[in-house]
Amino acid sequence: MTFDMIDGEKVEQAVRLFLEAIGEDINREGLLDTPRRISEMCEEIFGGLERDASDHLSVTFSSKESGMVLEKDITFYSVCEHHLVPFFGKAHIAYIPDGKVAGLSKLARTVETFARRPQIQEQLTGQIADEIMKHLKPKGVMVMMEGEHLCMSMRGVNKPGTKTVTYVCRGVFEEDLSLQNSFFQIVK
Repeated sequence: MTFDMIDGEKVEQAVRLFLEAIGEDINREGLLDTPRRISEMCEEIFGGLERDASDHLSVTFSSKESGMVLEKDITFYSVCEHHLVPFFGKAHIAYIPDGKVAGLSKLARTVETFARRPQIQEQLTGQIADEIMKHLKPKGVMVMMEGEHLCMSMRGVNKPGTKTVTYVCRGVFEEDLSLQNSFFQIVK
């Protein structure tokens, strides 16, 4: 998969400069293909920059059901925009339909689209909720994300295993604490 947004040649030049700057020999065997590999990796892990999450949520189905739909433990991988190191974890999404539902894979694809950008977890959580509200027009949505940030685990404070939890509520989830509590009980 190739994305027009990533300039592979510039990425390769930047990687060579970076390796030289940290004192590496860019001509040693183990590093010869590293600039190309990093360029290819960027196409994959930053692929969400060129995608539009609405593509996934535009396919809906009519539904008379109005109970909570919850998809939990959606694995995500992202890159911290402050340090350009990964953070990863699980996303949990619930919404109350108002006449239409999305295919279950569409929620996971929405998470992936926003996660595959330089990102902060707080913003990522809100973007997912807002996109669901915009396209499904449910009565409400709640998104919770649990992430481990390698900028905390392998550098800085060096606290591996520390989880950052963010959540946002929209619509009926904002006013109804019993809905929020139901969400938390199911996710638990």
